[in-house]
Amino acid sequence: MKKFTTSASQETAFTVSQLNRQIQQLLEASLPWILVEGEISNLAKPGSGHWYFSLKDDKAQIRCAMFKGKNAAVRFKPKDGDMVRLRARVTFYGPRGDCQLSVESMESAGEGALQQAFERLKNNLQAEGLFTPEHKKLLPTKPERIAIITSPVGAAVRDMIIAFRRRFPLTELTILPSLVQGQDAAKNILRQLQRADDSGHFDAIILGRGGGSLEDLWSFNDETLARAIFAAQTPIVSAVGHETDFTIADFVADVRAATPTAAAELLSPDRNQLLRQIEQQEKQLVRRMSRILEQSQQQLDFMTKRIRHPKERIEQQQNQLEQLKRRLQQSIQRKMLEQQTQTANLTHRLERNSPTRRIDQDRKKLQEIDARLARALSNTLTNKQTAFARIIDKLNLVSPLNTLARGYAIATKDEQVIRSIKDVEEGDVINVRVQDGEINCAVNTTKSNPHG
Repeated sequence: MKKFTTSASQETAFTVSQLNRQIQQLLEASLPWILVEGEISNLAKPGSGHWYFSLKDDKAQIRCAMFKGKNAAVRFKPKDGDMVRLRARVTFYGPRGDCQLSVESMESAGEGALQQAFERLKNNLQAEGLFTPEHKKLLPTKPERIAIITSPVGAAVRDMIIAFRRRFPLTELTILPSLVQGQDAAKNILRQLQRADDSGHFDAIILGRGGGSLEDLWSFNDETLARAIFAAQTPIVSAVGHETDFTIADFVADVRAATPTAAAELLSPDRNQLLRQIEQQEKQLVRRMSRILEQSQQQLDFMTKRIRHPKERIEQQQNQLEQLKRRLQQSIQRKMLEQQTQTANLTHRLERNSPTRRIDQDRKKLQEIDARLARALSNTLTNKQTAFARIIDKLNLVSPLNTLARGYAIATKDEQVIRSIKDVEEGDVINVRVQDGEINCAVNTTKSNPHG
């Protein structure tokens, strides 16, 4: 007993906390990050958002903790009995003396092989040029008919319909129901895709479903489906999973949308934006019409200034008539002078050759010629006077003065003839011309003619 006490007194003794710290340092230094596979058991998800569970195999188990900031990235909902692969760090909780795994990431144990198959197919199709941008078709700016290939139930189809109805309700949507998960899903999607593309009826096609694990989305990694998407004539939008999910269909499709709702927003014009564009175009049209009206008004004003007043035209025609009258009188006088001169010449010749008989005959002839001349002159003068009277009558028919003589009046405002009650307003001073003068008047009221 004494020997044991003496020997122990020469060694350094650890406290429990010191020992646990040593164990923690040794574990965490030797095993910084590891990959470990096992079965989940005793899974707990308290209100804090952290996950606590045990990872076991047929011979042992170890406690695990996956905190809220990390488990949000897990693409499936783990449950007891699931085989998972964890990337974790070995930690030692000193106060309790427990060894546990602090989990960084979690995936289904089967996802590793699927991920390798995914990368292999992706590399092969990329090498063949199925992902190149030059093969991508442009999406229509205002598609009228869109086919949506998705599950007829679930949030994805509902979200897309709501987005289309909110942004542009005129878009015609056709839901082509299909399995989107499981063994026959890829064939089902392929059949609906070929049906929609062969119809030639649609302006665009959406392949959509909600998020999930790599295994859940595997039907969209089918090689035959990928080649059908590449060969399709109709523009295709892939809207599979969440923003962080990628499938082969995303790479081959003409456009990849982060979510089904984003796909609807890509293919639907914004109704409010279109309304704003229509309002802008309407304003431009109004401005253009206003400019045209202003130009037309200017042309009308210019043409109005060029129109001569009827009074000026009547005065001009009266002047022309006076000139014609003077020319007619001058012509008659000239004709009479010529006849008189001719008569005088004949008389002079007769006087020089004056046999009585010849003189008598010539006198009779002269009298006859005189009579004929007088009649001709009289007829000519009568015809000219009759024609002159007709011209005077025609002028009187169109003369405003003649109209004034019948009791009518001509009203003007600012030397412009008033043709309508719209040309004056109450309080305007107008000028009224009557047969024997002019009257200045003020407008008190106006009254429309119901039959006018």
